[in-house]
Amino acid sequence: MAMSFFDQFASPSYLGVPLIAIAIALPWVLYPSPSSRWVNNRLITIQGWLINRFTNQLMLPLNIGGHKWALLLASLMVFLITINMLGLLPYTFTPTTQLSLNMGFAVPLWLATVIIGMRNQPTVALGHLLPEGTPILLIPVLIIIETISLFIRPLALGVRLTANLTAGHLLIQLIATAVFVLLPMMPTVAILTATVLFLLTLLEVAVAMIQAYVFVLLLSLYLQENV
Repeated sequence: MAMSFFDQFASPSYLGVPLIAIAIALPWVLYPSPSSRWVNNRLITIQGWLINRFTNQLMLPLNIGGHKWALLLASLMVFLITINMLGLLPYTFTPTTQLSLNMGFAVPLWLATVIIGMRNQPTVALGHLLPEGTPILLIPVLIIIETISLFIRPLALGVRLTANLTAGHLLIQLIATAVFVLLPMMPTVAILTATVLFLLTLLEVAVAMIQAYVFVLLLSLYLQENV
């Protein structure tokens, strides 16, 4: 029983063909494409307003050079939120519970911010490895520590997203199993447990959106240091 709880995180396949590509491509089908008409429907208007508000908030601390990333970061935010929310539906697969996928997002984008910093302002980028006013004896140690912390950033991005979503899915499955087990024996306790399950599901909806926002926000902070 303990091992079956983790079966939901296995990549689905049909006749030996992995279906994770369909799970990744599906969110883009759900969003309506803007039309050329002057007056849009309510759904497209709300969608455009939310994306504009998020983009303005994200690009506010960045200079003009960082605004080139607006389309990429906004698209990544919408993509992660949609995947995380769809993963809360029954009999669905959440691709962002796979560490390999999250690292595939985190490593190239983090590396791009580092390369931009080394190309545009190498002195400032290397200056982050050594704080100003450091004693001479501590210089080698601090350079090693700051270099390690720099390379840990993409790992922290991927692990944070994976761990939060995985923990939430496991809690939901554990409590849902407890409800089905307790229902014939102790209906009152089962109803109370079902209430906890409902509240936890609402919490997971918030976590799904917050973790996507945190992922993109941290990328924008890394970009802010290098532009």
